[in-house]
Amino acid sequence: MDVLNLTSKKRESYQIQLEYSVLWECALGIAAITNTPFIKTLENPEDYWEDLKKSLSIELLEHLNFVESNNTWKALLQLLHKKRFNDLLEFTSYIKDISDTDFKFICLPFVGMKFQLIRNKAALGEAAAIEEMKYLTSNNPFFPRYIEFISTTDVSFLKEHLIVVMKGWYEAVINKDLEGLNTILQTDYDMKKQMSDKMTSERLVEWATGGIVYMPEPSVNNVLLIPQYIYRPWNIESDIEGTKVFYYPVANESITPNNRYTPNDFLVLKHKALGDEVRMRIVKLLYENDRTLQDITTQLNIGKSTIHHHLKILRSAKLVEIIESKYSLKRNAVAFLYEELNLYLRK
Repeated sequence: MDVLNLTSKKRESYQIQLEYSVLWECALGIAAITNTPFIKTLENPEDYWEDLKKSLSIELLEHLNFVESNNTWKALLQLLHKKRFNDLLEFTSYIKDISDTDFKFICLPFVGMKFQLIRNKAALGEAAAIEEMKYLTSNNPFFPRYIEFISTTDVSFLKEHLIVVMKGWYEAVINKDLEGLNTILQTDYDMKKQMSDKMTSERLVEWATGGIVYMPEPSVNNVLLIPQYIYRPWNIESDIEGTKVFYYPVANESITPNNRYTPNDFLVLKHKALGDEVRMRIVKLLYENDRTLQDITTQLNIGKSTIHHHLKILRSAKLVEIIESKYSLKRNAVAFLYEELNLYLRK
């Protein structure tokens, strides 16, 4: 049935916020090295992480083991969102000075504005509230156990742990190339800031994250984009009050800012994906309509396994996605190709 739209109100979007800091990089590095099942998928090879572990003190390794057991990297990220900290000393002083109840409330995950009272009661140690928080987050692989841990652990012990692990990682890893790391993060921040005036909020998120399409949702007024290097090639998504957070991987050209000839990795992938006749024909078909694998196979009269291979390449380049069992062209990604290429050529 057709719908006659008589409203004058535009679809609301969210506001983009941009931040960068080596403190985020510090907390995410702690998260990365303690995510053992995931570490093989990170850009840095396993040898890098093994060599890094060998260089760390016994005390820091013990605290990292504690992080791995209890996911306390999440508490570090939650605390870092409370204000813009100028340096490590200001952050650790904040942890020391914050009240016990406020500390636990902040460390507990945000699960929605209507559950803030439950979150506060869980921070006070109320058993029923803790169980409800665990139930509300039961679809998350680690939140229920993390909530139990935060709500029942001695605050003084937990504060001391977070300060020691943050200081230890900062001194052992971040300080080794503090200037270089700051340059990478600032370069990427500046690049995204420059493009924020030229793109819609949704398009900027998609471009920065390499393909995540995040549409406006109720009660989320802001999207916070934070560049990170240590967790490449992955995006990490989180929620805080009224804000969706994406810790996104810095672009290649931010890592080598003095080399004007280094293109964005996704720009290269897109052009490689389009540099094939069969894939161009698929793009043309999908430009006309969303189609199933069988539809495309029939239209092009090419084997299903071959078409599936080409679609995989187009999906890896973030040009095609699957919606309701059909392949769909990401029109914004195609439309913005010229601007991305122009940005690279003019830098």
